[in-house]
Amino acid sequence: MLSISNLNVFYGESHVIYDASLELAPGKAIAVVGRNGMGKSTLLKSVIGMVPAKNGSIKLDAHELAGLSSYKRVQAGLAFVPQGRMIFSQLSVEENILTGLETGRYGSIPSFIYEFFPVLREMKDRKGGNLSGGQQQQLAIARALVSKPKVLILDEPTEGIQPSIIKEIARSLNALRAELGIAILVSEQVLSFALEVADRVVVIDRGRIVRSDEKSTLNIEEVRSYLTV
Repeated sequence: MLSISNLNVFYGESHVIYDASLELAPGKAIAVVGRNGMGKSTLLKSVIGMVPAKNGSIKLDAHELAGLSSYKRVQAGLAFVPQGRMIFSQLSVEENILTGLETGRYGSIPSFIYEFFPVLREMKDRKGGNLSGGQQQQLAIARALVSKPKVLILDEPTEGIQPSIIKEIARSLNALRAELGIAILVSEQVLSFALEVADRVVVIDRGRIVRSDEKSTLNIEEVRSYLTV
């Protein structure tokens, strides 16, 4: 479904992503792990179009997305949940979700949103800024889902969230994959969360993908060595 090939990204004169390549099949999940500053977020932002790639290919169902604006990539079937969530603090929960319909293919909020995230139904009239960090993360995911994506991209979704809610989010993401067939690309520092949601773990170090392992054959200690300072 999603094919990334030889992607190179620069910030000015600084080369930050080197020849990144990965393949993500329908209903599967890849976790990109690494220390801070290694290029995880930059890689994901380049896939959604927030950071332009200098060269390389990004294809979704064989359609080339490289060079397209972010909103056109969303229309093609990508959805992005940014680091820090970036919900609208003065809008209600329901209003936040409705903003995702602007580029979506649903006419109204689909019922499965509240089935996957029942806390959002209970708080749909509450302002987004009054939610906890974990509730805001669920809201950001819900807002992305109403665009009816084929691939859900999440940048550091566990940041600032308590462990019990992290497990709840992992369960919801796995249910989304199983029931809706959505593929997931997630950047993450918490290895336990990555292993909960991903079929494959990709390690990025200094802008280069240095490991790509199926979860079933993963050497956890070797991967953990890339995550320690």
